[in-house]
Amino acid sequence: MGRRIVWTYLFLFVIIGTAGAQETLYDANGNQIDPTTRPNELRDSLFNDVESPAPKLYMWTLEEKLGERNFIPADTASFNFQNTNLVEGMTGQYNYLANLGSPRLSRVFFERRDPEPTIFLEPLSSFYQRPGEMKFTNSNVPYTNLTYYKAGSKINGEERFRSYFSVNAGKETAVGFLFDYLYGHGYYQNSATAHFNAGLFASYIGERYQMHVMYNNYFFKMNENGGIMDDQYITRPENMAEGKRAYESTTIPVNLDGTSNRNHDFFIYLTHRYRVGFTRTTTTIKERQSAPKPEEEEKEGNNEEIGGKNEENVGKVMADSLAVASLDSTAIPPVLMDTIVTEEFVPVTSFIHTLKVERSRHRYTSKSESAGDYDNTYFDDTGSRDTTVAISVKNLFGIALLEGFNKYAKSGLTAYISHKFSRYYLMDMDTAVHRRKAYTEQEIYVGGELSKRQGQTLHYNVDGELGIMGKALGQFRVNGQIDLNFHFWKDTLSLRAKGLVENTLPSFYMRHYHSNHFAWDNDDLDKEFRTRVWGELEISRWGTFLQAGVENVKNYTYFNQNSVPTQESGNIQVLSAILRQNFHLGVLHLDNEVVWQKSSNARVLPLPQLSLYHNLYLLGKVAKKVLTVQLGADVRYFTKYYAPGYTPAIQQFRLQPDDDLVEIGGYPIVNVYANVHLKHTRIFVMMYHVNQGMGEPNYFLVPHYPINPRLFKIGISWNFYD
Repeated sequence: MGRRIVWTYLFLFVIIGTAGAQETLYDANGNQIDPTTRPNELRDSLFNDVESPAPKLYMWTLEEKLGERNFIPADTASFNFQNTNLVEGMTGQYNYLANLGSPRLSRVFFERRDPEPTIFLEPLSSFYQRPGEMKFTNSNVPYTNLTYYKAGSKINGEERFRSYFSVNAGKETAVGFLFDYLYGHGYYQNSATAHFNAGLFASYIGERYQMHVMYNNYFFKMNENGGIMDDQYITRPENMAEGKRAYESTTIPVNLDGTSNRNHDFFIYLTHRYRVGFTRTTTTIKERQSAPKPEEEEKEGNNEEIGGKNEENVGKVMADSLAVASLDSTAIPPVLMDTIVTEEFVPVTSFIHTLKVERSRHRYTSKSESAGDYDNTYFDDTGSRDTTVAISVKNLFGIALLEGFNKYAKSGLTAYISHKFSRYYLMDMDTAVHRRKAYTEQEIYVGGELSKRQGQTLHYNVDGELGIMGKALGQFRVNGQIDLNFHFWKDTLSLRAKGLVENTLPSFYMRHYHSNHFAWDNDDLDKEFRTRVWGELEISRWGTFLQAGVENVKNYTYFNQNSVPTQESGNIQVLSAILRQNFHLGVLHLDNEVVWQKSSNARVLPLPQLSLYHNLYLLGKVAKKVLTVQLGADVRYFTKYYAPGYTPAIQQFRLQPDDDLVEIGGYPIVNVYANVHLKHTRIFVMMYHVNQGMGEPNYFLVPHYPINPRLFKIGISWNFYD
């Protein structure tokens, strides 16, 4: 595997060339401007050959469905770098199985995503990126980022290496690649992880034709230990054998051995559009300079020698003077003017095509099993070799009437039709051997979008689609949002309102799955009906963000205590409020996030009522203000609740069994760290879980899966674009 990674990495370097790139543009409010919307002369000027251009770059992501670009800040943040590789997330909102790259589940219900492309990949969201999360870069010099993380020792620790490279091949084309390799030995037995991803991407942003394409190839390898045998090895070590006061994490017995999950996924994503419109011509008259006064001409001429270049200059001056004098020998010479003619392409209509091809393979292996380990066994009593494959091809065709091509076009309007072909291969339950049975589904949707993205004050977007054929028949989705921005006490106050209404079938693997110990064919599952409304208020200068909302779910589908999908036929409501408030006094900063949630059915949908994140740090510049230093400590905490457990055989989170209910939470996790940022280099050191051994030792994020003990972590990131 290591040799293949090295050769892949070298191959990516060889195939990519180097060239110039576009320069970042900003409007009067400091917002990034898409260079392709500027006049031709301005766009051309960005790529004129200049000596030692100042390095500039900008980044964007895509809306996966229609390929709209969303500009984002470049990844050069100088603080909180220490949290970027934590599986629990930047503010600790995820439950996970302790090791780097292990499955995770968000405790914040509104942040949970649909299980796309399969239910097996969604728990790996700390590593797996969907097409809409890929970052494209445009820079006037080649841009490279190398990032390395390390924690612990060579025996038990974890490492991750990431590289990202992008270069422009002309003013319209950018190409690049990314490489991501993660390995976690694990501080508990049989919990090692090894993930790998190599990807290529390219973009072409012309006036009429625009294109984005990407290819990603993922490999996920995880050993499974089923959790520790007894929680008292953590909570009450003195009660365990030999009367030890504490146990090394690597010596704590676990439930599974010789068990692993493997996932392989690759996708190709292409979105492109052709824009038609007209050319708008603008004529500008600009003062060039005043004609020289006659006495100045005479003085200048008397001081010059006649001959060579000076002779030409004198002749030109005399000719200009005679021309002026011929108009009026007594008048003051007129002002000379330049006439500038600018042509700008104004797009009116876009024809859009989006294609996504994906293949995902899941395999679960258990080399040694005993009778009674599972309630059901369908193929083999001594071990499991479960496999499934999902293949999908989705095409979307759309036509968009663009906003802004004249003063009456205040909104953009898009209509589209999509077709998705999916084929799934499951183990055949009718045979005693590992044969595959194919399931085929097709979905056709029609949809539309009304949007306003231009301007500074008001933006809105409404997107809806309706299934008309195949499995999509009767399904629909409507999403909408609106934001209003206005000045408030020398700052901008942003108000946002969002909502969604969905009536959709549970995903395929919630309806069908066959394996050695778990099998179901739930053709009778009803569609889930969801409605959600929430609002947001943000005041950047005050460091204030407030979000509040409610969601109602009918026919909520989940994994029950037996790790089998089931539905709650009634309604479940979730109330949620999030407050982020940052304070600072000089170099002293305190960042806070408070999440409150309430589930109307905590047995089916358990959620902690309160989740907290606090970050206290000093932030300032030293060494002649070229070195940014951040020193601080942060804490994560959530109230006790019956959190979902984890079943390795299906790689999913599920409700805890009634005879083994365990509350987790009520335990703070404290990290102490130092960040430094010098030019294009960021470095951090962190002592993770520094409070281990203080207070009640109940450090579980998933029942029977304790988090890592106290651990020293380091990381370094280089940006090269000069």
